[in-house]
Amino acid sequence: MEEPITIVAPETYEEQHVHAVYEQIASHFSSTRYKPWPIVESFLQGLPAGAVGLDVGCGNGKYLTVNKDVFIVGSDRSSNLVQIAAKHEPHSTIVADTLALPHQAGRFDFAISIAVVHHLSTPERRREAIQSILECLRKGHGKALVYVWALEQKGSRRGWDEGGEQDVMVPWVMKVGKKNGGSDDSSEKTFQRYYHLYRKG
Repeated sequence: MEEPITIVAPETYEEQHVHAVYEQIASHFSSTRYKPWPIVESFLQGLPAGAVGLDVGCGNGKYLTVNKDVFIVGSDRSSNLVQIAAKHEPHSTIVADTLALPHQAGRFDFAISIAVVHHLSTPERRREAIQSILECLRKGHGKALVYVWALEQKGSRRGWDEGGEQDVMVPWVMKVGKKNGGSDDSSEKTFQRYYHLYRKG
């Protein structure tokens, strides 16, 4: 007798393989994410003084202070990452889902969403995320920069490339436990995060 196929709702799948993982690894993740990517830094530095924008999926908030002449509202689904990002005053940070942004439509000059959309598990939800970000921008004037992971990474340590699987689990290895009177009682724990790798074009 064949096993029945269990279909998990995308929200449930993402809760288990994205949101719950980032809640657990937030502090360790943040300690490895402190340097802005040059192209994102360039985008933010090129904005006019006084511009107001969004960082959707802000993580630890490393992009909030790149340009002191703009104001950014950062949001992330991980409350633990938002607590870390909140230290980047005077910017605001909130816990919010990319698919349910709590902002008025057409109010922002710019938005960035860096390494976020690829965590959504269906094409419809990924398109909805982009639409949600674009709806927040001022009509005809707003600019958005969205970055996702690429499939074609032959030169990287991961070795993904053209023709490979696009829906993958990416491990995050973290030491757990504690040092105890000079001895290290820690062990490694691997967390699996869901990613959709985008094909070129």
